[in-house]
Amino acid sequence: METQKPAFPRINSLDAVRGMVMVIMALDHVRDLLHVGSLTDDPTNLDTTTAALFLTRWVTHICAPTFVFLSGASAYLSLQRNQDIRAGRRFLISRGIWLLVLEFTVVNFGIWFDMRFSILLFEVIAAIGLGFIVLGLLLSVRPATLGIIGIAVICLHNLYPFFPLSAPGVIPIGQGTTLVIGYPPIPWIALLLTGYCCGGFFMQSLSDRKRWFLFIGVACLAVFTLLRWINLYGDPQPWTPQATGLFTFLSFINVTKYPPSLLFDLLFLGLMFLFLFAAERLEGRVSSVFTTYGRVPLFYFLLHFYIIHTILFIVLFLQGYSPSEFEFGSRFGRPQGDNGLKLWVIYLVWIGVVLVLYPICKWYGRYKAHNQGNIRWLRFL
Repeated sequence: METQKPAFPRINSLDAVRGMVMVIMALDHVRDLLHVGSLTDDPTNLDTTTAALFLTRWVTHICAPTFVFLSGASAYLSLQRNQDIRAGRRFLISRGIWLLVLEFTVVNFGIWFDMRFSILLFEVIAAIGLGFIVLGLLLSVRPATLGIIGIAVICLHNLYPFFPLSAPGVIPIGQGTTLVIGYPPIPWIALLLTGYCCGGFFMQSLSDRKRWFLFIGVACLAVFTLLRWINLYGDPQPWTPQATGLFTFLSFINVTKYPPSLLFDLLFLGLMFLFLFAAERLEGRVSSVFTTYGRVPLFYFLLHFYIIHTILFIVLFLQGYSPSEFEFGSRFGRPQGDNGLKLWVIYLVWIGVVLVLYPICKWYGRYKAHNQGNIRWLRFL
C-alpha cells in the first residue's frame, strides 16, 4: 500500500509577508529607474539626501533578506510535504540552475534593456538560485546543523569582508561585458540556510508560531540596538551624531547591505519576524491582497521590471527625448541630462504598477493552482 504523504496547508502568514515585501520592492525599482536623481545620488548618503528619500530607500532593505530567508523556509516546508530527499535534491538543484539562467537573461534584460548585455548583474535571484543548489547538495545534513553554519557565517563574516564570494565585485568576463556581483553569495546563502533551519517554526500550531515570531523578532531588534549603540562590531559603517535628532536616528539605522552586515541582518530579519507575527493576526481584504502577490513571487518579480521599464520609455518620450538619445548599459536607457520624475510622482507610479499587477497575479495564481499537477514547468514560475 502506498504511504500517504503528509498534507500541510499553505502558511498564509508566509505568503502575506512575502507579498508585502514584493509590493515594497517595486517602490525601490521604480525609484531606481525613474527618479530624477537615481543615477547620480546615493539616497542613503546623509550628507546629500533628504529624510524622505533616505526612508524611501531604507524601507526597501527588508525585501532581499526576507526573500532569501523565506525561500529557505519554503524549501523546508516543501521537503516535509513530499518526504523524498532525492526528489527534493533534484528539484532544488534544477530550480537553482533555472534561477541562474533567468537572472542572466530575462531579469538582466528587464533591468537594463541592453541587447548587448554589457553588464551582467548577479543579484537576489542568482543568490537564491545558487543557494538552492548548495542546499540541494547538503540536503542530507540535519537542518539544525545547516542553521548553525548559516548563523555562524551571518555573525562572523564581517571579520573577513574581502574573502572571495563574501563581498561585491566587478569581473570582466569578455570583450564589452562585465559581471557585477551585487549580492555576494556567501552571506546570502547563509541567510537561506538559516531560513531552511527555521522552516520548522511554520509547521507549529498558530499560537506557538506567533510566540516564536514575536520572541525572535524582539530578540533580533534588541541585539541590534545593543550592538549598534556600542558601535564596535557588526557593521563597517559606525553611526555618528548628526546636525539634527532625526538625522542622528537615520545614521543609527543606516546599516550596510552590500554585503549584508550582521547588524543589517539583525535589523531586517527582526522586522520580518514581527511582520510574520502581525500577519498571523491579519485577515480580510488586506491579507488577501498581499497573499495574491506572495503566492506568485517569481512571476511578479519578472513582470514588474518590464512594466516599470515601459513606463520609463513613456516618460522619456513625454519629456521630449527621441530613441536616438537613449543610453543603455548602466543608464537603463535614460539620456544624459536632467530627466526623470520627482519623488512624490515616484510614489504615484509605484502605486499604479502594483495595482496593474494585482489582477494579473490573481489570474496566474489561479491558473497555477489548477494546472500545476499537469504542467510541470509551472513549479518553476
